[in-house]
Amino acid sequence: MKLDVLAFGAHPDDVELSCSGTLLKLKEEGSKVGVVDLTMGELGTRGTVDTRRKESDSSSKILNIDVRENLDLGDGWFENNQENKLKVIQAIRKYQPTIIFANAIDDRHPDHPRAAKLLDEAFFLSGLKKIETQDNGITQDIWRPKHLFHYVQYRYVKPDFVVDVTPYYENKMKAILSFKSQFYEPGKKSDTLISSKKFLDFIKGRSHEMGSSIQVEHGEGFTSAVPLQIDLKTLL
Repeated sequence: MKLDVLAFGAHPDDVELSCSGTLLKLKEEGSKVGVVDLTMGELGTRGTVDTRRKESDSSSKILNIDVRENLDLGDGWFENNQENKLKVIQAIRKYQPTIIFANAIDDRHPDHPRAAKLLDEAFFLSGLKKIETQDNGITQDIWRPKHLFHYVQYRYVKPDFVVDVTPYYENKMKAILSFKSQFYEPGKKSDTLISSKKFLDFIKGRSHEMGSSIQVEHGEGFTSAVPLQIDLKTLL
């Protein structure tokens, strides 16, 4: 299945928290969209691999994405090594996206910038003819997407561009709250940063912060791995 957009997340829920509004927008506009989670999130204080898999399935239905898979690279321990780069390259070549979204280049959780670097390198290597990969025993064609963008996560990173996700904010929050084991629910004990009401308030505040930068209610910010080419005529 060829996709237009493939969003990678170090953990299940990374994509939901940071760029799911953009994915909802792209789906509504007719794009084929997929998500690849790098790990099962098995080191999380709350939840289990099984519950997070079920939560991912529930979120995927809300986002109406075309495909979702998990590379199971090892939460907290995955490295930017040849084995893992080849697994990411296989996913890129399998879905042949035009655009890739990846984790933030700097963030509180060390998995996030490490995933960003892994994607940066796999993005380039996926286009090299002498790196051979297979999918179900069939040699894959090389593929280098046109764009690699990193979404903004917990730490503020000045975005290179912001997407207006105002019409999609409510469904974005529904997708996030599909991860019931992770996030705040009234009446339940909050024993981690992300399970507190304060964290959900932060997510809403960040959405307003990004939106206000382009004079809309809700936005999602991204950085670009390379300078962006802009057609000035489209701005007139």
